[in-house]
Amino acid sequence: MIRKFRKPLLFALALLPFSMVGAYFTALYQLDFLDEATVSLLMEQLGSTGAFIAVYMVQIALYMLVMGAVGYLLAEKLGLMRPFRFEKTALQKTLPLCVLGGVLFSLDYWTFGAWIPGVREAMDTTMSFHVVMASVLYGGIVEEIMMRLFLMSLLAWLGWKLFFRRHEKAPVKVIDAANVLAALVFAAGHLPATVMIFGQLTPLILVRCFLLNGGFGMLFGWLYRKYGIQYAILGHMMAHMVSKLIWFLFV
Repeated sequence: MIRKFRKPLLFALALLPFSMVGAYFTALYQLDFLDEATVSLLMEQLGSTGAFIAVYMVQIALYMLVMGAVGYLLAEKLGLMRPFRFEKTALQKTLPLCVLGGVLFSLDYWTFGAWIPGVREAMDTTMSFHVVMASVLYGGIVEEIMMRLFLMSLLAWLGWKLFFRRHEKAPVKVIDAANVLAALVFAAGHLPATVMIFGQLTPLILVRCFLLNGGFGMLFGWLYRKYGIQYAILGHMMAHMVSKLIWFLFV
């Protein structure tokens, strides 16, 4: 039993330091993003910003350890867990796709930004160092472990065992369906922050939220299924890095 969990735990522990850096900068971003009343309430409950950051980081550490290890085991059962390294051929195929994804993501400023008041102003606040670090490390590592390695794998495993249990392997269509569902959950998870930014949810704001987050979520899920979770992480990181570089240069 111990040997069974050794690799999954080592995998989760190896990613933990990078996740903690991302969690730290995400906590700083949240403190900047929250209104004064909410921050004051947090300070009353926790005593200081340092305590808030510490609690947040411990929470993310627990998520990463549990979801990383369980996701690893599920991915092994599904045949999705590849050696955690980058292959030249796979990189040659995925890097241009990742760069293109970052370029398309950057167009949000000139498309939805022209149609929805507040989009451009919100983007202007994302150019600080700690927001970039949070986007790249928290988004790229923590969110991919939670949403792809854990949730997408769990949904695929459940779909396999509930509807295709006679198959020796999980059908690709089951994994693709799990990818779509996980991407929708990923997009829906951005709704509370979307409400805080815009103060409301209009049909166009909902379309933006699900198109951007859901669409890119499916792309990262496809990379996970095709090449391994490391490529989903890389794709997520590059989408943020490329888009923010474009905004820095041209906005």
